[in-house]
Amino acid sequence: MRRTKFLVAAAAFGLGAAIATAAPAAAKPRAATDFAVGPQYDTTHVYVAAADFDKFVASFVATFGGETSKQGQFQVTPTSSLTKSQLVLTPAGTISVFGFLTPVPYPFGAERTGYLVTDIDAAVKAARRNGAIRLIETFPDPIGRDVVVQWPGGVNMQLYWHTAKPNYAPLTSVPENRIYLTADAADAFIRRWTGFAHGRILSDEKSAPGSEAGQPDKTIRRVRITSGYGKLTLLVSNGQLPWPWGRDLTGYEVNDLRATLAKAEAAGAKVVVQPYDAGDRHAALIEFPGGYIAEIHQARAR
Repeated sequence: MRRTKFLVAAAAFGLGAAIATAAPAAAKPRAATDFAVGPQYDTTHVYVAAADFDKFVASFVATFGGETSKQGQFQVTPTSSLTKSQLVLTPAGTISVFGFLTPVPYPFGAERTGYLVTDIDAAVKAARRNGAIRLIETFPDPIGRDVVVQWPGGVNMQLYWHTAKPNYAPLTSVPENRIYLTADAADAFIRRWTGFAHGRILSDEKSAPGSEAGQPDKTIRRVRITSGYGKLTLLVSNGQLPWPWGRDLTGYEVNDLRATLAKAEAAGAKVVVQPYDAGDRHAALIEFPGGYIAEIHQARAR
């Protein structure tokens, strides 16, 4: 992958930006009102203590492979702050890692993902028309502009835009945004998110095993959605979830679950939920150094 002078700035100022390449043309919106660029441009935001930063990054790369941007210390928020920042690009998905050296300004730290859009102003208008609210109004950074929005159920996401159009290779497997809600907000979230994202419901299982949310004696609702922003799994329950359920922001698909778990453990991660069946997959939950919890799954043979 060809790198440019934007490499460090992308990690520092996008709060979800991936490595930018030297395609200088400004991003243009699609003819339709779908502002997604592609899942390879979307990142999970991982906040860890500064002391755990290097251990976490090393463990994540050892588990999934890939590469990192150069680490630096930057102000990535519109108000005064300082954080260690680094991008980790793996075949299974990209993460933006932050280890704040100052208190984290509101509303940062609670956004789960950063999604690249073709037109930030039009995307924000579309999100608001579809029921999102801005937790912070759009603000500039040296390579683009950013906003943090909230969807029904308190689901926080960042949208960002680059002045120089990036060009990244597709992922080997597309990660999924994993969201846990109660029935009070589930239908509103589905309607609003699919309206904004031009999402398509792949499945809506009303009586999925509760063991998929740590409740083996109950059933839950499991909805799988796909869009230009990637995959999303919504797990609807009574909300009475034992740890670590509900703390997993992202699910990563791998070819060999057992082998990946072995690599993770060798790199200092802990398997906190042993492999279980989850409909079309076998899955487990792991905790990386620094406390980041992720679902890892292997698709069932068809």
